[in-house]
Amino acid sequence: MAAGWNHFYNLEFDQAIAAFEAVVRKNPDDPYAYNALSQGILYREMLRSGSLESELVTGNNPFLKREKLKPSPENRKLLEDSIAKALELTQATLNKSPEDIRALYAQGIAYGLRANYNFLIRKAWMDALRDITTSRKLQNQVTRLKPDYYDARLVQGVHDYVVGSLPWQYKILGFLIGFHGDKEEGIRTLQLVAQKGEQDRNDAKVILAAIYRRERRPAAAIPLLRELIRAYPRNYLFLLEMVQMYADEGNKQKALETLEELDRRKRANTPGFAAMPEEKINVSRGNLLFWYRDYDQAIPELEKAVSNVNALDLNASTTAYLRLGQCYDMKGERAEALKAYRSCIDLAPDSDAAGQARKYLSSPYKRGKQ
Repeated sequence: MAAGWNHFYNLEFDQAIAAFEAVVRKNPDDPYAYNALSQGILYREMLRSGSLESELVTGNNPFLKREKLKPSPENRKLLEDSIAKALELTQATLNKSPEDIRALYAQGIAYGLRANYNFLIRKAWMDALRDITTSRKLQNQVTRLKPDYYDARLVQGVHDYVVGSLPWQYKILGFLIGFHGDKEEGIRTLQLVAQKGEQDRNDAKVILAAIYRRERRPAAAIPLLRELIRAYPRNYLFLLEMVQMYADEGNKQKALETLEELDRRKRANTPGFAAMPEEKINVSRGNLLFWYRDYDQAIPELEKAVSNVNALDLNASTTAYLRLGQCYDMKGERAEALKAYRSCIDLAPDSDAAGQARKYLSSPYKRGKQ
């Protein structure tokens, strides 16, 4: 499945899914093949919606606020069936051999994928938390039987971080009894997987980069992103994330240079970058300039982005309209600001950006002095 995973981490999800489907046809009793197929389908939907970017880690608790994915009925059924098949195959093995490490690990992955499905597609938060907790218990069994199975610690690290980030009222749920969560412990576990894992090493690096962004630790994220960019040069999201990390670090020049590199690769039709919408770069540059209070430079970038808003995913398009409105408010151009806020709300009424935009309909956006 190596070729499929190479496509996967380079955002070439159609090719990755085709490769995983070929493995399923060749090995119809292998739960790992079904897990890979499920992950490919899920991440393709996340890319289409903009959910793969850690910029979406916003709000008071990001684990409770994510846009609902809307896959086609065919893709939704394929995802459901693939997860169900992995669970069925692993359970059949565990019924005969309860300590089969390979089956325990694969079943843990399947429950983790179902947790993502419940959260991102069904928006069934409690079901998602229950499934990720079941996944954690299964991976605990794996590491009890084989302590150096570092891949199994990925779910343990994520679970510790997520539960440690939850409001207290969620931590008293029955199925979380015994799991108190610990954000720093979760980070340390993910660092271990990033160093010593085999199958899940790259996933650990990606998750850590997103966590470091949320924790305002860009200096820790930048080396990880450099490694991922070298390993998967066709993945433009890693470069976009690098822009945000440099910005968070206060290095405006490096952030702008990274955007220029994105521009260069786009113009040169570099593999992986040719299909990236140019408007995506406009949004990223406009957002960067907004945070640095360069409103006069940010507005043209954001106007370019929204002039072809259909080229953007929902996250990028709503961000562009919100930032545009905020820029106009800071310049005292209230009519233009209101126009942008209303466009944001009309485009995605239930989005986090629309929720912010509504607040500024009645009261202009303001920023304190630096």
